[in-house]
Amino acid sequence: MRFLTADQVSLGFIGTGAMGSRLARRLHASGYETAVYDRDRGKAEALLPNGISVANSVSELAAKSDVILSSLTDDEAVRSAYLAPEGAIAGARPGTAVLEMSTISPNISRELHAMGAQRGMRVMDVAISGSTLAVEKGTITLLAGGDAELFRAAEPIFRALAAQYFLMGPSGSGTSMKLVVNTLLGIGMQAIAEAIALGEAAGIDRKRLLEILSQTAVVAPAHVGKLARAEHDDYSPQFGVGLMNKDFRLILAMADSLNLSLPATVAAFAVNSTALKADPGADFSSVIREMEKSVELVGKA
Repeated sequence: MRFLTADQVSLGFIGTGAMGSRLARRLHASGYETAVYDRDRGKAEALLPNGISVANSVSELAAKSDVILSSLTDDEAVRSAYLAPEGAIAGARPGTAVLEMSTISPNISRELHAMGAQRGMRVMDVAISGSTLAVEKGTITLLAGGDAELFRAAEPIFRALAAQYFLMGPSGSGTSMKLVVNTLLGIGMQAIAEAIALGEAAGIDRKRLLEILSQTAVVAPAHVGKLARAEHDDYSPQFGVGLMNKDFRLILAMADSLNLSLPATVAAFAVNSTALKADPGADFSSVIREMEKSVELVGKA
């Protein structure tokens, strides 16, 4: 299989939300002829000034693309984009490659792989670990599941987007690894929130507490920036509490299918769900605010 370089292939990108729009811009800036589609046409057309074209439908986009990529919200959105009668798999030509980048159930990844194979397409799940800021900087990590030959061929695309990329195994392995990673992300955020609540309850100055925590080796790089924002009660979304909630549900569903108990994940999911109910538009770090409420209640008791 030939390398998927900018001079060899045209790209079609489905989903131009916070992640997808940034990914599409990076690919276009790297020299790839790129077209996009989004159910919200306004989001897609926002990329027109960048020189990116807009397709009128998923099937139109698929028919004109050598490689289809996507970054979508959930299982339902991916099913609709790919498996509907007028979806990407039905509209694409045999030989088309698909790099599906959404955080979804590994079972959906495997289903897309099987359906694509029936149409003579190669489908790979390529999950993203990293924030929107990391996409802009090209420092994300890609976690792929699928055919090794396609993985090697897609390396020029991966290099345009990511600092590192790994083939985890067969179809579904990329999305499985993303859920493994986000288990640590979500539980780690809850652990930090509990540590902050404990420190405040013990009378440690909040500003000093957050400042020193951010300098300790036990706080992961993905969480450090959250402490600085929490100092100013800034919980504006970088990675939304609703997205983390969705990921927790996927993680627990996967664990259930494997007859595996994840008690810390269950506990973190409960607080995340409370934070989601309190402020659906907040960042997933808003669990800090939820845990601080318990400190306030103790103080009033």
